[in-house]
Amino acid sequence: MTEDERLARKRYFIMTGINLAGACGAVLGLLIAGRSVTTGHTLLGGALILASLYMMATVPRGLARRWRTPPQP
Repeated sequence: MTEDERLARKRYFIMTGINLAGACGAVLGLLIAGRSVTTGHTLLGGALILASLYMMATVPRGLARRWRTPPQP
């Protein structure tokens, strides 16, 4: 395995881990919102869900843009 392949594999696992963390956060938000008794807890769960979904949509894309190979002249 070359150094470029190792780097690509490491970056892939980082992006997958970020998506997994976002999914876990969304599930936690669902649990909080579903078992809540007060409006505050329901709003907290909803905010956690939205933040997790936003993270899942934007962070991997930003990392991929940052790690993109520069074009050859």
